[in-house]
Amino acid sequence: MSAKAAFDFDVLLGRAAELVAADWDALRSDAAGPGEAQAEVGLVFDAVRTALQGEGVEFKLAPTPLGRRVVQLLRRNVVAIVAEATDRVSVDELVRLLRAFEQVAAWLEPRWDRQFSDRLSGPDALDLVVEVAHDLRSPLTSILFLAETLKRGRSGPITPLQERQLGLVYTAAFGLSSISSDVIEFVRGGDRLLGDESSPFSVAEIFESVRDIVQPIAEEKGLEVLASAEVKELRIGQPTALSRVLLNLTTNALKFTDRGSVQLGAREIGTDRIEFSVRDSGRGIPPEAMALLFEPFRRRQKPGDYAFSGSGLGLSICRKLIETMGGELQVQTTAGAGTRFSFSIALPIAS
Repeated sequence: MSAKAAFDFDVLLGRAAELVAADWDALRSDAAGPGEAQAEVGLVFDAVRTALQGEGVEFKLAPTPLGRRVVQLLRRNVVAIVAEATDRVSVDELVRLLRAFEQVAAWLEPRWDRQFSDRLSGPDALDLVVEVAHDLRSPLTSILFLAETLKRGRSGPITPLQERQLGLVYTAAFGLSSISSDVIEFVRGGDRLLGDESSPFSVAEIFESVRDIVQPIAEEKGLEVLASAEVKELRIGQPTALSRVLLNLTTNALKFTDRGSVQLGAREIGTDRIEFSVRDSGRGIPPEAMALLFEPFRRRQKPGDYAFSGSGLGLSICRKLIETMGGELQVQTTAGAGTRFSFSIALPIAS
């Protein structure tokens, strides 16, 4: 066989395609029958011929296991035929042909980004988002528990360096867990989060719970978390939603505070209304950032801008929850002197 005859592409590909179509055993696991296998061989044959015409072409092929198997076998047979040729062949021509195969193979690779995009734009998009967030939150909760257990020495003594490292692990896992919770709660909506019935709870116990959760973050930054709950009686309300709001506001305050403290406060306004506040000694919020403060899914800021998170879900959810509980989230801030978030809601005394 001469080099020219060997690289008459139609002849070469045709011979290789005949060998692949006849090899039913190699295609049996991916094809429903010989007819489907032969049809796919024909489609791949045409795709390789098209690819030989140049880059950037599109093919009439779906990314299926059968198509990927046919490309593999067709390329293998082409190489075998060329290897058996008695005359030497042009390296440039061989490279050109193999590039055509690579182009078709790349086209047949599963396009997971497109499938994910289709799911996100489909009717079950919100369900998919919640499923992903749940899958993230479960292992993160385990990491938080284990890190806290090790950090407190319950599994044996640890060195100061190990304690600091476990604090970093806790902080990172807590941040990811909070984002997962924010996504789930944003999709569900604040009204669904509140539940159907109110229940009695202690404001002081909620404050203590929030402090316990954020303490490793505060210790890592050298900050103090103070809490003052001037509410003695049990109250009737939504403790889960209230805890979520206070935890989110406290975490944000710690994030934007480099020195000093974060203070949680609660005071009675009349008989049945309580004002809650979270104050920090951080840098304050610049005026140009206030307009985007409660916007979810903000555009990414330029370098040097006030470092809001890109999603902006936390504060948006806080405001939604507070409004559903009958309050309004307020913010007072002074550049270089800190920020205070506050809200008041009706919480009747539990009889």
